[in-house]
Amino acid sequence: MEFAAASQSLGALREAAYRLIGQATCQIDSVDGVHRCRLQAARSGDADLRARFLDLVTDENLREKLAAETGPTRNLILALAFGALATAADASAG
Repeated sequence: MEFAAASQSLGALREAAYRLIGQATCQIDSVDGVHRCRLQAARSGDADLRARFLDLVTDENLREKLAAETGPTRNLILALAFGALATAADASAG
């Protein structure tokens, strides 16, 4: 399968390939702005391997999108939580 590098992240392809471990191997090559993925089923006769891989790539794309959209809020919440912990620790130490 081929994916345009401009519209498909290599990270999502790698994550999808990782999630297929045990079911298939996936070799990913990036050449001239195209990611080429070669899937090889662990067992012969696995007809829906391509569909499963595409589903996993779609899932990983959504995970990347959600992480990018929620990252600043998540970081703010963590900063406030750890800031409160640091303040409480300083108060109890003094």
